[in-house]
Amino acid sequence: MTTLTVIAHITAKDDSITLVKAELEKLIPATRSEEGCIRYDLFQDNEKPTHFMFHESWATRELWQIHMENQHLKDFSAATEGAVESFVLHEMTEVN
Repeated sequence: MTTLTVIAHITAKDDSITLVKAELEKLIPATRSEEGCIRYDLFQDNEKPTHFMFHESWATRELWQIHMENQHLKDFSAATEGAVESFVLHEMTEVN
């Protein structure tokens, strides 16, 4: 079985870095406890603090899709409405 890697790039608006970071951090414990979550790590760019990145690994694409419908992601969207400049997801497969 091939795992799914997801790279999520989130860019906060300049005046919303603290809010977006706090809301992203709230996602970590809930997501890590989900079925199929192998890795869910958040990073913040040292040079551009508005840029955040999640590096995620999931047992299957189907389990990741279930994750994408979970309430904690809906809560994040509601809490950060107007504070996020962009949110870009990349579904990836490891090349050996």
